[in-house]
Amino acid sequence: MNSSKIILGLTTLALLFFTACGGSKPLVVAPKKVLPTWYKTPQKTTATTLYALGEGSDKKEAIANALSMMLSTLSVSVASQYNSKTVEHQGVQNSYQTTHSNEVTTDVAKIRISNYELVEAQSMGFRNYIVQIKSDKEKLFNTLLKDVQTTLRRVDERMLSSQNYNAIKRLKLYKKSKEELLNIPATLNVMSVLKPSFNEAPYRSKIQNIQHDSDKLLSKITFSIESNRDAKKLQAPLQSGLNAEKLQVRKSSGKYHFRVKINSQTDKASSYGFTLARCAISITTQDYRGNVIASNKLNITGQSTQGYAIAKENVALKLNVIIKEEGIDKVLGELFAL
Repeated sequence: MNSSKIILGLTTLALLFFTACGGSKPLVVAPKKVLPTWYKTPQKTTATTLYALGEGSDKKEAIANALSMMLSTLSVSVASQYNSKTVEHQGVQNSYQTTHSNEVTTDVAKIRISNYELVEAQSMGFRNYIVQIKSDKEKLFNTLLKDVQTTLRRVDERMLSSQNYNAIKRLKLYKKSKEELLNIPATLNVMSVLKPSFNEAPYRSKIQNIQHDSDKLLSKITFSIESNRDAKKLQAPLQSGLNAEKLQVRKSSGKYHFRVKINSQTDKASSYGFTLARCAISITTQDYRGNVIASNKLNITGQSTQGYAIAKENVALKLNVIIKEEGIDKVLGELFAL
């Protein structure tokens, strides 16, 4: 009886197994998509139009990669032209040429191509998209020219309106302007490739004038550092920090001179065999009229096993480390921050 039940059960299982197998759907293999002709034999850049291909996980990424490819093509053209100029004016110096070609290529990669046309786009399956884009050289040139002119005009207006500001504030604006102009030389290089007849000299001259005026202002600015008796040893780190930013520290007067006042109050303490110098520091910076233009407060604890005097010197060492790590600007209270 038991064996009959076992045989019946096995038979039932076998029937269920074969029924399940017989009812399963056949495995469907999707045919592999063939690359389109426009991708296998892409259109080449002409005298009037730039072409580039791109691939990505979606359409947006594919276009972004195509734009990067277009920029890399421009980089090669710019670097090649730059090398030609280098050979003509500087002689054949391979290391010199290579260094500057790499710099040019890196700078060109920061330029934004906004006027492009999507020529072809096709999905090649899951997370695989291919595109072809093009950009009219004349339109791209005009867009870049407009960007350069707009930036230079904004810089001119900013510096013109800053004539009555104090020297530090003007220096801040020069810093902001130079940051905005950072990519202009690379843009001018690209524009010269897109239109060889383009005269970039007036634009480069304006950029050089901004740099010259900024350097000239920087050379006029001076600082003096004053302190109470307790903060005497803290003057040296501040001077080193200012000098590192090419700012002069010397006695002077007039509208380009600024006074840094540092005061500290130190309390003596001890802990676990160490002598501690707990120092509360206040720093203010004044213009030549006595107006406070920046301020900051710091609490630094020096320590030593060799006595209080060495612990106080440790405070100066720690201040020096802070200035090197965070910058003199932050220590002074973000005097030069934009």
